[in-house]
Amino acid sequence: MFKLPQKVDELLLSFSRQFCPSVWERFLALLMAAVMHRGRRTIWRLILWTDWALDNAGHFSSFHRVFSERVWSARILAKIFAKALIGTFAPQGILELVGDDTVSQHRGEKVYGKGCHRDAVRSSHQHVAFRWGHKWVVLALRVHVPVASRTWALPVLIALYRSPEESENCKLKHKTPAELMQGLLATWMTWFPERKCTFAGDGGFATHKLSKFAATHKQLTLVSKFVPNAVLHEPPPKRQKGQNGRPRIKGDRLPKPQDVVASTTKRRQLNVKWYGGRRRQIETVTGTGHWYRQGHGLVYVRWVYVHDISGNHRDEYLYSTDPKMSVKRLIESFVGRWDIEVTFEEMREHLGLETTRGRCEKTVLRAEPSLFLLYSLIAYWYVQLPKSEQVIHISWEGKQHVTYSDAITSVRRNAWQNYLFPQTDSDPTVEKLTKKKTTQILNAITLA
Repeated sequence: MFKLPQKVDELLLSFSRQFCPSVWERFLALLMAAVMHRGRRTIWRLILWTDWALDNAGHFSSFHRVFSERVWSARILAKIFAKALIGTFAPQGILELVGDDTVSQHRGEKVYGKGCHRDAVRSSHQHVAFRWGHKWVVLALRVHVPVASRTWALPVLIALYRSPEESENCKLKHKTPAELMQGLLATWMTWFPERKCTFAGDGGFATHKLSKFAATHKQLTLVSKFVPNAVLHEPPPKRQKGQNGRPRIKGDRLPKPQDVVASTTKRRQLNVKWYGGRRRQIETVTGTGHWYRQGHGLVYVRWVYVHDISGNHRDEYLYSTDPKMSVKRLIESFVGRWDIEVTFEEMREHLGLETTRGRCEKTVLRAEPSLFLLYSLIAYWYVQLPKSEQVIHISWEGKQHVTYSDAITSVRRNAWQNYLFPQTDSDPTVEKLTKKKTTQILNAITLA
């Protein structure tokens, strides 16, 4: 087996306590195969990569049963891993959370949880594309990785969205992606009740219900898109002495954000962090008001209008459930949401997202979510490597900082080096391979 950094070895040891020994042996073998393997991440392909084909350690179906039948909890593993990530990347301060949903194509009939979903990656304003597969709602932690130019979004909690028809077939209450995200955020706050966090999501999560949830829990702040014609109100006036009838639940109506922007001549200019790690000069207009929905009460929000001066980005309206949040931090929190889109793309490129072929309920709910956690594990593994190994392996013109492709290559190279060329105390003059030849072999394996 590969020699791992001490922190990674300790993390896997804490994982092993959640499995019986025989199941953990197979789970660990599949985990290492998923890290080192290239191409589709079907269980059979991972089995062929392990030592099972040589040692014949039991029937191959025992590896399939790790996901389909064995007793272990992905939620418990996620909690253990989340604590390790926070301890490494964000031991203090406000936690930056981002979330989104992504569609993973899955061919075949009789696949649990499968549905026809809109694919945001392949859709545009003029064309809408649909794909058959699974729709995953993902909550990720934004972290600052050393030697990287931007923050990375590391998935921690994952939930499967089911269509209304599929929910009825499974005898489950149908939940929208926003409601599933609310459940993931509730789980996160249960795990870390002492830590304040900011959650940034796209327009699909800009619901009044989720905003009310965030406003009720003071440790959570929601940042998302806002509608230009939102109806906002003053707070309800205090009840006068001797006044009859029910008390008012909302105050007078305020001008709509788009009307405020149209009538305002003074705009504040800011220089903020932008997409791709760049900076932009923008103009902003801001205001506050109480957002009302019948039966759900008021939510006090701060809205911000954003106009890109130095670029050609479309105008945006954003909002936060924390009225005291600064305009600059609000905008930079929402812009940071794009990191999770990069995560989805890199998972398809490097970790075989959409290539699993599980069909039964437990396999579907375990196999692909394990790939999301594997993405975070590789980032955690990478920062535990010696500084001399955290280098740029894949370069192109203008590239100056480490990316995820470099991180996974460094992890693979370190593992292969310790496995194929272990350090010995023997005289180096008796080594049959020169350092140059060793480097060529490792590059051929890790960069193939």
